[in-house]
Amino acid sequence: MRPKVTIVGSINMDLLTSTDQFPSQGETIRGTDFQTAPGGKGANQAVAAARLGADVQMIGCVGADSFGEELKGHLKNESVDTTHIQTIEHEPSGLANIILSEKDNRIIIIPGANGHVTPEYVEARKDAILSSDYVVIQFEIPKQTIEYCIDLCHQHDIPLIINPAPAMELDTSYWEKATYITPNDTEASQLFSDEMHHLNEKLIITMGAEGVQFSENLEEKMVSSHEVEVVDTTGAGDTFNGALAVALAEKLDLKEAIAFANAAAALSITKLGAQQGMPTKKEVFELLTKTKDKKD
Repeated sequence: MRPKVTIVGSINMDLLTSTDQFPSQGETIRGTDFQTAPGGKGANQAVAAARLGADVQMIGCVGADSFGEELKGHLKNESVDTTHIQTIEHEPSGLANIILSEKDNRIIIIPGANGHVTPEYVEARKDAILSSDYVVIQFEIPKQTIEYCIDLCHQHDIPLIINPAPAMELDTSYWEKATYITPNDTEASQLFSDEMHHLNEKLIITMGAEGVQFSENLEEKMVSSHEVEVVDTTGAGDTFNGALAVALAEKLDLKEAIAFANAAAALSITKLGAQQGMPTKKEVFELLTKTKDKKD
């Protein structure tokens, strides 16, 4: 049976500007390309999980504009259940201005309708969460909603992945209620001090080209990265989180689940845009097999 994964989070339209170099403060430079593409950390994670074989429900909001219609239609086309996505009148859809250069990115988020994903909004849809094998949240929605989701999942023993991006402080009691927490290395250094070592078994830290760091049975471990051609790193972390939720919901052990998610993230950066390069389960297993054969 297909695992049921629920994503509570943001739905954005990405405005992708490519350039040969990042502009300095006050500088105007000529770009090389511009595209629009569906994005938002929540929607990205939903697409990743759906492509990897999960039944995915998305809880979020879009604006009453052309972007909102396009974003909702795109999620439907990706086999994401959009029943719990509401169109907010007199509010623009969320936007992400993304500058791509030197195989990296800089991003500015405009929340728009994502600000309407309130605790009350989610509470009205809590049955979707309570029917889930795994829930994933990120930090592009209001803080009160994040805390509500954490409490709800904890109270009902629903496994929860907290992806703390962009980085935002929470009371330690909320981190303790997570099943797993998935910061990148920068977010980990900002949010988790040495005094919070009791959270180590929950932390799964993505470290880009260095791989993924985690702890198991009080032992620090690493899953190595894959050698792929880097086109655009946008959405790699979201792919990782969506894939991790699917793998854990399918009862893979922790190291296998991280290896699966790490391979999915590697494939995602071989194409432009957050969602375009998100792989299927078949593609992930092919990469894992190829990597294993090389090691053997």
